[in-house]
Amino acid sequence: MPSPLPPLRLLSVFEAVSRTGSVQRAAMELNVTQPAVSQALRQLEDHVGTKLLDRKTRPAARTEAGRILEVAVTEGLGRIADAIDHVRHLQMTGDSATVACSVGVATYWLMPRLARFSAEHPQVTVNVMTTLQGAPRLNPAVDLAIRYGNGRWADGTVEKLFDERVVPVCSQPFRDRLKSAGIKLDRTTLLHVNTDDPAWITWPTYLKNMGLPENRTAGRRFTNYVQATQAALDGQGVMLGWESITGDLVREGRLVELNDLPLVPADAFYLVTTPMIEERPSARLLASWLLDLP
Repeated sequence: MPSPLPPLRLLSVFEAVSRTGSVQRAAMELNVTQPAVSQALRQLEDHVGTKLLDRKTRPAARTEAGRILEVAVTEGLGRIADAIDHVRHLQMTGDSATVACSVGVATYWLMPRLARFSAEHPQVTVNVMTTLQGAPRLNPAVDLAIRYGNGRWADGTVEKLFDERVVPVCSQPFRDRLKSAGIKLDRTTLLHVNTDDPAWITWPTYLKNMGLPENRTAGRRFTNYVQATQAALDGQGVMLGWESITGDLVREGRLVELNDLPLVPADAFYLVTTPMIEERPSARLLASWLLDLP
């Protein structure tokens, strides 16, 4: 059995302290006393069995355990808030659709296309729920999910959106510096994205497929593709560019491909639609529109 979750009140206090950066500001925001906030933090630490804040620093910094919990709490409370907003909106209009996907796909692939959808269908409100990686299972609050994988999911109707293509990308000035200095890919700064999903291609996988040394763990590491992409745009190194994330940036000239050695994985991106799609005209319209994209 999974460990019981701590009371939501304790998680809310921890999120407020993490976001505001101090017990004092969190107490003001929550309209409670500072001792009450400190007590809630201690209760949460007792529940998880470890320190979440390093109180030797001023202001108190999060421990490694605190940073891990912060990511989960921020994402979890954010998704709850999004779901509540969605439910309230349904009660007001009933004319909306909610799509879930990773933050990278949402930022660089979905949002630019949704601008066109909204211009063509201004009567439909589209809500976007994001996760650091992957996409959640469909539920009453999620009509559509954009997922990367083999397409074998049972929570909805699965249709392919597009195939993937992975190739090293960087900024034009960074590539120019590499070429002028004669630096090869296996000797430059690599931008890594930490992921627990075995389906996602990482640098060791790419380098192995290209016949290059695989033991390149040095470089910069990020928790999601939005951070890594921004680092690449800023000329901080070379990232593995996925068509779903950096494809438009390459076509716009904001990033360039470092070589012409793409890796095309067997997995692809799919649109998963709710079994209740026929009862949701706005979701059905959005799904058809996405599937018809060139």
